[in-house]
Amino acid sequence: MRKITFLGFLMACMLVLGACSFGGFKADHKYKIEPFEFTDQQNEKVSLDDLKGTVWLAQFIYTNCPDVCLPMMANMTDFQSMLKEEGVEDYKIVSFSVDPDYDTPEVLQEYLDTFDPVDQSKWVMLTGYSPKTIEDLAMGSFKTAVLRSPEGGDITHGITYSLVNKEGVSVKTYNGVENVPYEEMIKDVKALIKE
Repeated sequence: MRKITFLGFLMACMLVLGACSFGGFKADHKYKIEPFEFTDQQNEKVSLDDLKGTVWLAQFIYTNCPDVCLPMMANMTDFQSMLKEEGVEDYKIVSFSVDPDYDTPEVLQEYLDTFDPVDQSKWVMLTGYSPKTIEDLAMGSFKTAVLRSPEGGDITHGITYSLVNKEGVSVKTYNGVENVPYEEMIKDVKALIKE
């Protein structure tokens, strides 16, 4: 009889431990984002403090981008539609322009308007800083590069989405161009919202 009781206790412990290890969110890294205050597509100031308390996904794009930005934006639009289907509401998408000299708030708004349907109330397109500022923020806070050709023209930048928790810490990255892990992203966003 004692043997059965011990086995039952052991199985219960294994179930509890299993639930603990698979139930919560596990960060891949913890990159603290440096404070910022930039201008969005509606010409309003947006700071890191404004985003605190909200889970958000960051990406680096620019409107004259000849290749990866269009699929990144389209994939993020698809992701937003999936979040809506899942009933997820408490999040933001933050797009940092890597070409702030060209990407004015008006240009960013026009660009965002071309991606339909999107819930623009959840989407923040940022500009209003120097090229050096965004290069430093990308590398320092998100560990991703923004590189300008000395001759001008194209700007090389990371193609990942960064997941940022409510405290303003980047905790995970996902490929934003090919084989986007939508299900994993939805699961992670939901888990962070609950924390």
